[in-house]
Formats: sequence, structure tokens, C-alpha cells
Amino acid sequence: PSDLNSAELPKIEETSQVEPDEVEKLTVIQQEEIDGGELEEIPEQIEEEIESLEEILVEESKPETKDVVKISEPKKKERFRFSGPEKIEEIKISELVSPGQPDSAEAIMRRLNMDNTKTILKDQMTPEKQAVFELLEEKLMSDVETRIKKLKELQSRVLEEDDKPKSFSSKLSKFFTKELETIDSYDPALHGPLVTFEGLEGFNEIERYWVNEPYCFVVILFDPENNAQLYYAAEPALSEFEDLFLKEIKDRLKDILLVETVQREEDKKKILTSKVIQLVKDYALDISPLTLEKVLYYSRRDFIYFGKIDPLMHDDRIEDVSSNGFDIPIYLYHKKYTNIPTNIYYKENDLNSYVIRLAQRCGKHISVAEPMIDATMPDGSRIQMTLGTEVTSRGSTFTIRKFSEVPITPIDLINWNTFSAEEMAYLWTCIENNKSLVFAGGTASGKTSSLNAVSLFIPPQAKVITLEDTRELKLPHPNWIPAVTRASFTPDGRGGIDMYELLRAALRQRPEFLLVGEVRGKEALTLFQAMSTGHTTFSTMHADSVASAIHRLENPPISVPRTMIQALDIISIQSQTYIGGKRARRNMKLVEITDIDPTTRNIRTNDIFFWDALTDKFLRVGESKALNDIMVRRGWSLSQLKKELSNRQKILEFMVNNKISDFHAISTIIHDYQSTPDKILAKLKITEQ
Repeated sequence: PSDLNSAELPKIEETSQVEPDEVEKLTVIQQEEIDGGELEEIPEQIEEEIESLEEILVEESKPETKDVVKISEPKKKERFRFSGPEKIEEIKISELVSPGQPDSAEAIMRRLNMDNTKTILKDQMTPEKQAVFELLEEKLMSDVETRIKKLKELQSRVLEEDDKPKSFSSKLSKFFTKELETIDSYDPALHGPLVTFEGLEGFNEIERYWVNEPYCFVVILFDPENNAQLYYAAEPALSEFEDLFLKEIKDRLKDILLVETVQREEDKKKILTSKVIQLVKDYALDISPLTLEKVLYYSRRDFIYFGKIDPLMHDDRIEDVSSNGFDIPIYLYHKKYTNIPTNIYYKENDLNSYVIRLAQRCGKHISVAEPMIDATMPDGSRIQMTLGTEVTSRGSTFTIRKFSEVPITPIDLINWNTFSAEEMAYLWTCIENNKSLVFAGGTASGKTSSLNAVSLFIPPQAKVITLEDTRELKLPHPNWIPAVTRASFTPDGRGGIDMYELLRAALRQRPEFLLVGEVRGKEALTLFQAMSTGHTTFSTMHADSVASAIHRLENPPISVPRTMIQALDIISIQSQTYIGGKRARRNMKLVEITDIDPTTRNIRTNDIFFWDALTDKFLRVGESKALNDIMVRRGWSLSQLKKELSNRQKILEFMVNNKISDFHAISTIIHDYQSTPDKILAKLKITEQ
């Protein structure tokens, strides 16, 4: 055909003239399979007929041919035809086409007709051989052109596919005729609430409050029959269509979204939101803004945040979140209702997957070989996890000790009546003048929170180093180095950095204030050596009294010599107790370490403040050796010492009475008073005594 160019036609190969007896067999077409074509072997009878036909072609052409033709030997003895898509690789025919004629199959057959060769040959053939000849003629005229045409069509389809987007959703979009230009934004007043709750049968509602408006609120329920409370997290309910569509969206997002590579949370939300909206447009689904907002909420919750427990992580009234195993309700510790079960639970496989995911988000690895880890979550919360039933028979577990994004301040402790304003003024004066301090108490008694709060009393330009197993302390000081321990990389412990090594390294950095999250081992000896050499040190430890604290310090594994314990100035004993039937944290007493009794060799202590359980008041019960020492070192008179204590107490009470709770505002007032006391007193309109 005239529309075929030379690049698409069989290749013609010319040779020089040779003698007739050198003419070799003719191979008409050599074919190869492409695109999954399947080979079928030509029957033996047809094979024999083709060989006979080749011999006839050669013999009959001898008298008539002036330019002898040489054809290359076939590469394969077996001949095949294709039953699937095919491609013509090469055709080698010599001088069957006259010069100047187009090199096409049509030209070849025209040449045969002009020389009358075909008629002569067919007259000498048996009917079977004529059928074979016609088969070859059909192959030459029809198959070549048809298959080349098919290849061109296939190529055009491939090129069209290459121009299209590669995402699966974009390919699906061609099945939808509607195009979405814009999607309306969700408006609660116009489209209705995302989440509703009509109550549970047999439960009485005590309280409800938003934790993530407008997506989730919490309802505290009471079951009078079982005398039990329930923490119910109400989230948007999904219809059958919305549930199926959400699963489809999540499945697509797994392949096209790499949210974890983006660090800022706001960037993650923007990327995820745009991807979800783009998928909705690709599907061209006519969904309501209410449905879209539900899909966006669950997509963000599961891809960016904490999945099912995300409502609990948004609740500022929760301190701890615990999963005790699969098919068991998640428990939490509520500041108002204490330990309470929730309506959230995990199936076994879901819980295992979630624990592994949590570990990965914390930069840790958990497995059957190492089924138990401690880590710090991205928001700063502490978490302890176990995997499977290797160490916990009820399945995987996790316990999250939530980290407050806004650190606890001295004003918070006064508002909660954990300390009095007078006690805080005493601690402020002592810390500002480099007195060492240890907070002792039981689990969840508020030791670390108190340590973080009183650290605001450290002078603003002082060099501070904090050492912790997991990051909990947060200071506003610019000259602050936070350090954490590191687990080993190998089973034999290589690569690990423990508290002892951190402490040794910290002492080489000349810190003015050294804060250690908790002392429990050999690092305590180094810590007390630092105290003895003039480093101001704050720390926490587990002990319920001064006597038990000293006993722990003196005995293994801590083993601090009694003479070194004298370097410690103040011990604060904290405890969880009950006030009016409600759990509360109180500073039981503030005690100073004075010296060692030369007769008994016992450590002598002096109680300064004491909490009276009957009145829930803090009483001043002793004279402070630490304050007297400060008075001497600073050259103050007794009246000046009292004035300093009074001014600090008035500043604290001013912030309490005026409900100043912002962390930065409180730290600014405290630090400004340390540098320019008269200016701050005048600004706050506080008169000196």
C-alpha cells in the first residue's frame, strides 16, 4: 500500500550474480513473537509441501532467470506461525523487485505476475501444492501488511497511555462522566454536626466536653447497676457508603502518600487534605461536605495522629493511657475520675500492628526477639510497650504517660495546693542561691512535674544540663543542653550510653545546674561527687520518707558514702493522697540535711515545712539552716532575708490571684525579678515591707 514507508517494509538484500547450482533454498519470512504471542508448530504434511514448493521454485526459475538470486540460509529448520500478536523482524529477498519499484509486498507479487511465473508454477502443481502456494501468497500480501498495521495501532495505544497520569485513580476517572470543579467546605451551621451521641442504655450521663471540636467529644457515663464509670469517646458515625469509601481512600493513600517524610504537622495535614480531595475529584463522586469532612478526619487521625486513641491524646485531663491486651478496653487515668475504662479496644492483630507502628514512630524497633521497649513519643510522652504474648500473656500492651505541651509551672503547683506560696518562695530563694534538691516519692506522686516547675527559678543565663532516660523536662533557658540515654545497638550492649556515661560527660562541660531525671544506680555516686565539688544538682528518686531516701542512697546499688550525703541541701517528700474522697498530690514535707551527728554518726535532718492532713494546710515548723547560710554568703541582714522571701511570695500570689498561667509569662516575670527586682515590683504594684 502507498501509505507504508520504507522504514515499515521488509528489508531487501541484494547479492552479486552466482552460478545456478549455487542457488540455495528460499526463506520467505522469518518471524518472532512479541507481546505474549504463542508459537504453534506447522503440521508435518504442510512442512513437506513447503519444502517441495521451494524445490520447484528453484528449478522452474533457472531457465528464465538471468540474474541469479542468492538467498541466505534459514536460521532454523523448524518453521512456526503465530497465534498471538506478532512482529515481522526481517525479510530477505534478492532482486525480485525491478529497480525503481517500491519495496513492498504488492510490488513483489506484481513482479511475479509480470514474469508469468506464478501461472507457470501453479499449472505444474498438484492441488495440494497449489494450496500451499496460495498460503504463502496470502502470508506475503496479507499477513505482513495486517501485522504491521496492528503494530502501529498497538504503538499508538501505548503512546496514549504514556501521556496519561500513572495513578490508579486517574485511570478510573475515565469511567465517570461528571467533572467536579469545586467541593464546598464543611459548615456546621449549614451541614449539621459531625458527631452526635444519644446516650447508652443503662448508663447515666455525668459530664460531656469537647476534646477535638468539632470532631470528637467525651461523655463520662455512670452505670448504677455495677457502680462503674465509663469514658465514652464520641466520634463521627459512618454510613455503609462512607465506610467503604474511607477504606478505598486509605488504600489509595498508602501507595501515593509519604506523610512521614514531612516533619511539620501542619504540612502533613495540608498534604493529606489535598490528596484526599484530589482522589475525590478523580473519582468524580458527588459527596456531601459532611461526608468529605468525616473522611478527612479519619484519614488524618489514622495517618498523622494516634489512630483509635487519638481522642485520649487530645484530652488534657488525662495523665496515663494503658492497653492491657487485645479485646480489653483501653484504660486511662483521669485527673477528675482517676482510673476509668473507655469504649476503645483492639483486636489481636490490630493491637500487634499498632504497637509496632508506635515503636517505629518513636524511632525504636520492637520484635519477638526484643519484645519490650521504653521510648519517647513524638509529642514528648513516655511510653512502655510489649509485643505479643512473649512477656505479657494477654497480648501486646502499651502504657503512655502523657506529656503536657505546656510545662507545669510553680503557679500550677500552688493552684493545685501541691505546695503553698510560702514553700515556693523558700524554694525560689534556695535554688537561686545554688542549693541542691531531691524530690522523693512514690510512683505518679508528681516528682518530675515538681522538678520541672522549680527549674524556672534557675537564673536565666546559667548553664543548665539535663540528663534523662526519656525526655520530660522542658526549660525556657537559652543556655540549656538536654541529654538522653541511648539503648545499645547489639545484644552484647555495644553502642549504649547510660546515665553514668552521660553524667561523666556533663561534668566536663562545666554546668552550673545539673538536673538528673532519676537516680537509681551507680550514677548517683557521681552525682553526689558533683554536689561535693560545688555543682548545684536537682534530681528525683523513689522513696516515701526521708529515712527511706537516705537508706536507699547508702545501700547498693547506689552506695553513696554517708559523708557525701551531707552535700545534699533539701529533700522534698511527695505523695498521692485523698482529700474529700478525691485523689490529690501533696508535698508532705520539706526537709534540710544539716550534718552528721558526731556521736551516733547518723545524718541529722531539719523539717522546715509540714503538710497538715486535717486542715490541708502547710505549716512552717522549723528554722532553715540553708536560708541562714544564704544570708551570710549574700551579706544580708535578717530583715533583708525576710524581705526577699516576702517579695517572692507576693509575686507568686500576684500571679495566682490574677490567673497568670502562661508558661512564658510566668518565666519572664520570675527572670525579670532576678535581674531587676525593683522594676518588676513597681510594675506589679507590689509594695515592700
